[in-house]
Amino acid sequence: MAARTKTTKDRPSYRCTECGWQTAKWLGRCSECQAWGTVEEYGTPAVRTTAPGRVTTSAVPIGQVDARQATARSTGVPELDRVLGGGLVPGAVVLVAGEPGVGKSTLLLDVAAKAASDEHRTLYVTGEESASQVRMRADRIKAIDDHLYLAAETDLATILGHLDAVKPSLLILDSVQTVASPEIDGAPGGMAQVREVAGALIRASKERGMATLLVGHVTKDGAIAGPRLLEHLVDVVLSFEGDRHARLRLVRGVKNRYGTTDEVGCFELHDEGITGLADPSGLFLTRRAEPVPGTCLTVTLEGRRPLVAEVQALTVDSQIPSPRRTTSGLETSRVSMMLAVLEQRGRISALGKRDIYSATVGGVKLSEPAADLAIALALASAASDVPLPKNLVAIGEVGLAGEVRRVTGVQRRLSEAHRLGFTHALVPGDPGKIPAGMKVLEVADIGDALRVLPRSRKREAPRDDEDRR
Repeated sequence: MAARTKTTKDRPSYRCTECGWQTAKWLGRCSECQAWGTVEEYGTPAVRTTAPGRVTTSAVPIGQVDARQATARSTGVPELDRVLGGGLVPGAVVLVAGEPGVGKSTLLLDVAAKAASDEHRTLYVTGEESASQVRMRADRIKAIDDHLYLAAETDLATILGHLDAVKPSLLILDSVQTVASPEIDGAPGGMAQVREVAGALIRASKERGMATLLVGHVTKDGAIAGPRLLEHLVDVVLSFEGDRHARLRLVRGVKNRYGTTDEVGCFELHDEGITGLADPSGLFLTRRAEPVPGTCLTVTLEGRRPLVAEVQALTVDSQIPSPRRTTSGLETSRVSMMLAVLEQRGRISALGKRDIYSATVGGVKLSEPAADLAIALALASAASDVPLPKNLVAIGEVGLAGEVRRVTGVQRRLSEAHRLGFTHALVPGDPGKIPAGMKVLEVADIGDALRVLPRSRKREAPRDDEDRR
């Protein structure tokens, strides 16, 4: 008998587990989402139909749904409540991601102790440390409570057993990449294991009305490790940011089904733990009796929160053919743009042949265009060795033509600067309502802004009239 020819229907197909892209042959890298090791073989699915099932809960008009079941409960940490939209909703699953050593475990252990009470137990499961190590940290940050339960487990089935025994209102798992299910092949942290562990804990949270905080690792690029499906399954995704050498830590809402994503929580990490900062602007300022050349203040918006920050610049004679350009807390590309604008539009020609160093104070990162004007004035002040007037803030985006453009939230920025005692401000045109007692100068271009610098013999002389034309 002749052998049956293998038809297209019998041939294996391959599909990416991340984005669903299909191909006829196996590839090590998905051509659609560029992910490695996600293309797997799957058979031709049989055509199936699902019969209607018995309805367990009848559909009701949306106006009759009891919304009290989704009332948020405070975590005991006001800055975290701000980002979450008021607190933790029963049944909500929150993914907290951040680099190693940024303070995720310290913050969540503090939340675990403050959220625990007679009516609400907290279960803290650690898969990266031993129970004694977590206890030592709890003693250091004073996170000891009789209703806070601690378990060191990496097995999913055992963790589900702890849920039946403790019956917590809040579960904290540190971290989701260290837990594995014995029913799934693969090492802990793999895509299949992370998907299974997260799915099981999400089902348990919804069934029990238990809030869950999952700690997630990040890649070298800052993205959350594991399948992207994890971010879609959870209700809230928080990003924990901060320089390891600075005290400031920021918690941003990347995704939030219960609130907005434009709120930012500010924390200070120290030897005794981590504390929320209701007024963090003091970390980004250097108080001096007299102004210093090369410094300028601005007001940045982190979410909806205005923060006063200081930009510093230093210029020195270069000893090499290619002058250095070093930045810290500022985008190198934006600093380079401001140098070009100052040289071409501001007629300051001394910057091109000098080493230039620019930085922020306190570890804050300024990436929004509203800091352009402050960067430009700090560079011009450093080049001329003339300080800017005291109690002055500069707000505005600077274009390549030298114009100063409007930015969002000018009134909120001015109100924050006035609250901290600043009396003068440089802003783009039409700033809106100005706080009483504050003098605001509207500038149209970089030339108008540079006029606030006092005259000095050290200042670079303007070019001749022919160059001006």
